[in-house]
Amino acid sequence: MPNLDPQSKLDTEFDQYNGELIPGILLCAAVTIAAYGLEAGERAVAGKAWLEALVLAILVGTAVRSVWMPGARWDGGIVFSAKYLLEVAVVLLGASVSAATILAAGPALLVGIVVVVAVAILLSFGIGRLLGLPTRMALLIACGNSICGNSAIAAVAPVIGADSDDVAASIAFTAVLGVVVVVGLPFFGVALGMSGIAYGAFAGLTVYAVPQVIAAASPMGAIAVQTGTLVKLMRVLMLGPVSLILSLIAPRLSPQAEPDGKFVAGDVPGKRPGLAHLVPWFIIGFLALVACRSLGLVPTAAIAPIGRIATLLTVVSMAALGLGVDVRTVVKAGGRVTAAVVISLVGLGAISFALLALLRLA
Repeated sequence: MPNLDPQSKLDTEFDQYNGELIPGILLCAAVTIAAYGLEAGERAVAGKAWLEALVLAILVGTAVRSVWMPGARWDGGIVFSAKYLLEVAVVLLGASVSAATILAAGPALLVGIVVVVAVAILLSFGIGRLLGLPTRMALLIACGNSICGNSAIAAVAPVIGADSDDVAASIAFTAVLGVVVVVGLPFFGVALGMSGIAYGAFAGLTVYAVPQVIAAASPMGAIAVQTGTLVKLMRVLMLGPVSLILSLIAPRLSPQAEPDGKFVAGDVPGKRPGLAHLVPWFIIGFLALVACRSLGLVPTAAIAPIGRIATLLTVVSMAALGLGVDVRTVVKAGGRVTAAVVISLVGLGAISFALLALLRLA
């Protein structure tokens, strides 16, 4: 084969890359369209979406994988969508967080949120390990439970080298429980006679996703919604530091083993990480966008569209994760994962209520 000049070589690699990616990306896009169609159907029939497109994308992708195994020509685009599109979505998530908004809440609440997240992660991880969950799945559940549900699970997964089965199982059970919390939390607030500020803060500390916080807080009024959203965004901000800490810990995790005994995903324990593993590029991007938003460099009119793009990319990534799921693995882990998520959520609620009592908000 004749030698190619650098530009010709890049063009050749680009064409080959596109050829490998396009079928899988189109498949993920088709699953995404189906997920949004199902969400629209929910809204038309019930007036609201009990399961959002993000969760439905996993379910549809998993259903497709259950009846049809995508061949090798689809793998490149599926892997690309599950990893790189997700990392871009995490970066864009930074546009929703402003340092000025966070500081306006006061130092006591800020410190309290950091403590709640840290304690909740440790507690949830301990519960998961006691229930016999693998280290990586226990970490996924701990971060999802303590920070921002599906988004945190999806963001932490590449940092710790979790596989698609662990991610999908964690997201599936966390998402289902998230719906239960949104429906039941207002009754809890009314029963305790919580004020709008107290209930909003409690919702922001315990509910997984920002849209779910808004839905859970709405029955208690506008003050509850505003407070809940603010507290929730502070929790989202913890995603960067937590991911950075996990990137330092990840190389020390034991390699994962397949049933045949071959080790896969995960670095060799004790291996010193390179800069790219020490500080993943998407975490740097996330923090950079938070800084840009705080400095007024992100136009207000662009924040909502950026958020929609981030959501869309996340849904496509979840479709890819669903397409890579072995249902048998998810079902096998079901009971333990469900128990870990439920107990962890109860623990998070207790820690959050203790913080509000300490701040004399409860």
